Amino acid sequence: MLVRIVKMSFHQEHIETFLSNFNKKKEEIRKSAGCNLLELYRDKNDSSIFFTYSYWESEEDLNEYRKSELFNEIWSKTKVLFNSKPHAWSVEKMISLS
Repeated sequence: MLVRIVKMSFHQEHIETFLSNFNKKKEEIRKSAGCNLLELYRDKNDSSIFFTYSYWESEEDLNEYRKSELFNEIWSKTKVLFNSKPHAWSVEKMISLS
């Protein structure tokens, strides 16, 4: 399993647009082949910073999503709203306690 973490920072005036767009597409993203979980977080101290966490069966599944029309549509609408460069990490979960 692969966990993809993306940190995004938005201009304040674009946050509602981002949230609206995300809410419209979140189910489609989650239903992408190999996607097992999709979460959106907001920084507690800086309301313009968001993180997405998505769990993928494999790196190949993530890469297929990143090549998809859905991703291109979402990304083209999202990247114009940023106030700084996004950062992304692909990580392997080592330990999880519940």
